[in-house]
Amino acid sequence: MNAPTALHHVTPEIRQRPVPEALLAALKDRFGAQLSTAMAVREQHGRDESAFTSVPPPAAVVFAESTTDVQDAVRLCAGHRVPVIPYGVGSSLEGHLLAVQGGISIDLTRMNRVLSVNAEDLTVTVQPGVTRKQLNEEIKSTGLFFPIDPGADATIGGMSATRASGTNAVRYGTMRENVLALEVVTAQGEVIRTGTRAKKSSAGYDLTRLFVGSEGTLGVITEVTLRIYPLPEAVSAAICTFPTIADAVNTVIQTIQLGVPIARVELIDAGTVAMLNRYAKLSLHEGHMLLMEFHGSPAGVREQAETVQDIASEHHGADFQWADTPEERTRLWTARHNAYFAAVQSRPGCRAISTDTCVPISRLADCLLDSVAEADASGIPYFLVGHVGDGNFHFGYLIDPDSAEERAKAEALNHALVSRAIALQGTCTGEHGVGLHKMGFLIDEAGEGAVAMMRTIKQALDPHNIMNPGKVFAA
Repeated sequence: MNAPTALHHVTPEIRQRPVPEALLAALKDRFGAQLSTAMAVREQHGRDESAFTSVPPPAAVVFAESTTDVQDAVRLCAGHRVPVIPYGVGSSLEGHLLAVQGGISIDLTRMNRVLSVNAEDLTVTVQPGVTRKQLNEEIKSTGLFFPIDPGADATIGGMSATRASGTNAVRYGTMRENVLALEVVTAQGEVIRTGTRAKKSSAGYDLTRLFVGSEGTLGVITEVTLRIYPLPEAVSAAICTFPTIADAVNTVIQTIQLGVPIARVELIDAGTVAMLNRYAKLSLHEGHMLLMEFHGSPAGVREQAETVQDIASEHHGADFQWADTPEERTRLWTARHNAYFAAVQSRPGCRAISTDTCVPISRLADCLLDSVAEADASGIPYFLVGHVGDGNFHFGYLIDPDSAEERAKAEALNHALVSRAIALQGTCTGEHGVGLHKMGFLIDEAGEGAVAMMRTIKQALDPHNIMNPGKVFAA
């Protein structure tokens, strides 16, 4: 494993490829009102929630309504060797959808139908523009649900492309474990299918896993088959506060190591709790908080909760508050999911540079506590939340986007954090993906040889480098 030795350059390399008027005319002829070259629309599709603010927008936006639309758009772009950037709802934190080499954005949000629900097999097939909330609303009458919850109401296509996870991953896994099959439009405009609805297969290369997490660099996902789960018979949530982050983290470590099947366990540090109170007009105790959820039978949930409460008490946990009704649980989880927005509003005009490290659960305290000390010493305002049940946590360094000094400090903090995580056999990104921001860290983590193999795969599947170029690694 390579050890990071220098601060990575994080300014995106902008190499705009020309978009011929002939291509724009052909797209207009094919798509009519489904094509927009309006600056406001282009700018909307040329920015996300990352800290990158100076990348030009795409030349045009195609609003695809079918797989055939995606095919035709890709074929036209491929004929002119013009980049294609898939777009969901723009919630990326790592610059995935920025048009660093120019090109055409393909907006997939109109492809938003649930195609089939196979309740007996616990599977569902959807178009990529279906959002996670929409999916759960449409299948709730079956007594089933889709558990992957990254916070934002992201599209299933985008979640698949970035191998997303979120608050439920400690029990239900990530998109990697929950995507069974895909339909994909390749760089040549062909449609391929990967996987089946069967629970397992040993047939050939695992192309489904290749595309899950490929961040739009190998093809455009146009259909996704997912695992779904029975709604738990009983659900209970609880919050508990701790005098130190170490106490909270050690509670989580002991809970996981004892094999308690907790569904969610989130860390919110005291400063972030204060931001949430101001943003959402809450009255949460402003200590370091664990927000937990338990799924199962009534007896099982009660047993899990009692075990965790005992563990927390050993680590000075106090102010246990239970939320057993759906309304109470929704209030708590809405507050957690609003942490990013609460933090950004705490410093008007700021941008957040987000971190996304994940380490083995036994090394969580080592990684997190040293990183907190560095952040406190830096003077940069930050928020801290984490899906700590699987060793994943996020700092959001709140910087003035016009201050080169603050940006440099935040990137130095991020570099130190990722270096620490990789040294502890962790990863630079647990769920956000590489995008633009973590390309150098991917080499540190995987090694030159592995990244060279990724480049070989990219070259084989996308020889003209039109699929979201400039992301994951420099081509």
